Amino acid sequence: MRGQIICFLTIWIINCIISLVYLFFTYLRKEEKQHSCLIKAILCILCPVVGLLFFGLSYLLFRLFFSEPVDLDDVVFSKDRVKSYVRPDEERERNMVPLEEAIEIMDKENLRDVMMNVLRGDIRKSLTSISLALNSEDTETAHYAASVLQDALNDFRDNVAKQFEMVKTGDENSAAVAEALLGYMDQVLRQNVFTDIEQEELTEVMDETGEILYEKNRDRFTPKLYEDLCLRTLAVKDYETCGKWCERAIFHYPEALPTYTCQLKLYFASGQKEKFFEVMEDLKKSPVVIDNETLELLRVFQ
Repeated sequence: MRGQIICFLTIWIINCIISLVYLFFTYLRKEEKQHSCLIKAILCILCPVVGLLFFGLSYLLFRLFFSEPVDLDDVVFSKDRVKSYVRPDEERERNMVPLEEAIEIMDKENLRDVMMNVLRGDIRKSLTSISLALNSEDTETAHYAASVLQDALNDFRDNVAKQFEMVKTGDENSAAVAEALLGYMDQVLRQNVFTDIEQEELTEVMDETGEILYEKNRDRFTPKLYEDLCLRTLAVKDYETCGKWCERAIFHYPEALPTYTCQLKLYFASGQKEKFFEVMEDLKKSPVVIDNETLELLRVFQ
């Protein structure tokens, strides 16, 4: 009995020495994570024979079945862009119609599905379409459209009020806030979903915001911002303010297409025919690249 205990203790001490040596050398070489090495050493100390057999068999099986090199011949590690061509879904395209037409011809169930699909997107870009659903014969669709539209417009009013107050503070971030506010307001106001009075009031806020930005940092003004201000003031028939922004666009961007198109729309809406044709002739002689909309306008009046 005593001999068996001595034998066991001898084996256990030798096993501990081997485990500690393994732990020491793997720690120096840093071939494995310290946490993994420590667990293996503790397992070998607590289970002298079983632990060694377990790790020995695991290593043997790995070398026999899982150590073959991976064939990467079919794998391409290239940074070149690859164009993939996907055939159009003709059936889906045939079933797509504008929401304005869908409201008139669809049954209640399909109309509700269409409304849900619209509301999953960016609602701010679909306010006009949602407002058309207010006249739907389906009372549930009309009620849902009214609720969504009211919430969207209230959020817009709150955001405009908060950001306009930030613009008026005149701090170092006011110019950036003003620029963002102009784009935000144009996206909604161009859809004409407000009453005439509120549309005019919000356009005045947009004009004041533009005035503050022009005073503080006019370098932030792009032809697109001038065009937005011109078209929004023109939509409420504020020809004087529209003319102000047209003149500033002429001064800063004399060869930009929006500068010409804003003048054409202003002079056409205000009935100034001579100035309209003068700008049209100047546009024809200029090196400005004309888009399809402006080209069609020139063809109608030439």
